Amino acid sequence: MSTYKYQFTRTIRIWLIIGLVMLIGQVILGGITRLTGSGLSITRWDVVSGVVPPIGNAQWHDAFDLYKQTPQYHKINSHFDLGDFKFIFFWEYAHRLWVRILGFVFLIPFIIFVFRKQMNWYLVKRLGLVIFFTALTASAGWIMVMSGLIDRPWVDAYKLSLHFMLAVLSIGAMVKTIADVYNYRSSQTDFKTPKIVSTLIVITFLQLIFGGLMSGMKAGLYFPTWPDMNGSFIPNVLLKSNNWTWHNLTNYDTFTFAHAFVQFTHRMLAYLVLTLTIVMFVKMKTQIFELVKKWLNTSIALVILQVVLGILTLLNIDGGIPLFYGVAHQLVGLLFFISLLFLYFSLREKRA
Repeated sequence: MSTYKYQFTRTIRIWLIIGLVMLIGQVILGGITRLTGSGLSITRWDVVSGVVPPIGNAQWHDAFDLYKQTPQYHKINSHFDLGDFKFIFFWEYAHRLWVRILGFVFLIPFIIFVFRKQMNWYLVKRLGLVIFFTALTASAGWIMVMSGLIDRPWVDAYKLSLHFMLAVLSIGAMVKTIADVYNYRSSQTDFKTPKIVSTLIVITFLQLIFGGLMSGMKAGLYFPTWPDMNGSFIPNVLLKSNNWTWHNLTNYDTFTFAHAFVQFTHRMLAYLVLTLTIVMFVKMKTQIFELVKKWLNTSIALVILQVVLGILTLLNIDGGIPLFYGVAHQLVGLLFFISLLFLYFSLREKRA
């Protein structure tokens, strides 16, 4: 039996919403971890023993000594004392603990619901996909951390972006599951979803990829102005054809080309997403479906807020990305993408 017309309990519906909120929370904790420079503070991946943080001075000094062996400590944070280390340790520990809690929130009720036969096979498969992407996200996260423990003092931007994209896919799979369980569909048959919605989803996903690269490369620090980029609409480094090499894209620590390319593309995609969202809103605002109106209004409000937060993030850079604006920008961008997915699923043709 498909999810359509299958009656799920209120408990399952609430459980799925909690799962989505926790997945979003995990991404936001990851953003805070990144902006506070905390991601490399825990140098081991202990799935079981890592649940308990250091207890007592001896264990804290042992953890600090491990951190002192990292390039980040030697090249950036050699002035840290134990108190400074505890601060960055806290955010990385919270990030890892949250994903463990998320696992229990998913696993234990999942087993209970299956045992009681409260879920059909379709929902089991859908949640299996969510778990699969979540596991991939965790694995990519450790690969990302390892990239900053050998020679460089920061994690690799491309691996960070991969980690973020897998997290977004996990959230997307959960959104699809929730939309199916809540039977998100249009109120009429023979209705075709406007192509602009699916186009906007694809472009927004691409924008999220560049957002991850912006974060990993700290590209905002190189051009912290708006509407220009340090006085030019197109940075001069992008106008020289000999700079367009694979080497300059991958070795971004030694040259500003990649930072300029990523930020310029991120800005242009932002303008495109804003324009398409406005066009979509104007074309669809007369829709008679209440569910569609709800997500359409949510999308237009979020995209405007997102653009404003992006600009404020740039203009408030002072030696580093401002924590509040940076995290808010990431959160609203993610919520905007989720709203587009719910809008898309709300437009699906009604089944007879």
